[in-house]
Amino acid sequence: MSVHINLLPYRDERRRMRQRQFGTQIGLVAALALAIVLLVHMLVSGNIGAQQERNQFLKQELARLDKDIGEIGRLKQEVAALLARKQVIERLQSDRAQAVHLLDQLVRQVPEGVYLRQVKQVGSGVNLQGYSQANARVSTLMRNLAESAYLENPVLVEIKSATVNNRRVSEFSMNVSLRVQLPSQPKPVITPAISAPVSTPGGAQR
Repeated sequence: MSVHINLLPYRDERRRMRQRQFGTQIGLVAALALAIVLLVHMLVSGNIGAQQERNQFLKQELARLDKDIGEIGRLKQEVAALLARKQVIERLQSDRAQAVHLLDQLVRQVPEGVYLRQVKQVGSGVNLQGYSQANARVSTLMRNLAESAYLENPVLVEIKSATVNNRRVSEFSMNVSLRVQLPSQPKPVITPAISAPVSTPGGAQR
């Protein structure tokens, strides 16, 4: 006697069970993938938000720096204007002092027998024109000017014979330069002059 067992229902049930397990696995995988996508999205969104905040902070700092740079530029312009005014004032004071020193030195360094008729200053250069009783006295004048504390580089431009008040004299033209006086240098000591005061050929002193 043989026993026949029908296995079809068992196989169908097992197949359905496997299908349910496969569906469950697919669902779990899909859920896991969705969770990963959501997590990545959250991380990316968080990074984007943080980067935007940093960008906004950088924009604010750049705006503040631009404002500071503009203020620095304005201050530089004010400083430059003040320095320019200071230089103008110093130049005016220097020019005034140069005129005083020039006149003082001419009175001190012009030797006897030399008469100046014109003194013209252009910048640091001075042109002297006058008369001398002898050429040697012109040489003495040049030597005195070269040794002066405020004058230097005397150069004879021209010397020629002339007649003034029926007297034969030497008419000369000479250039000399004013020495540059640095503020840090001590004031030069003016030595006693070996010359007479500037006077005219007629004998009147200037």
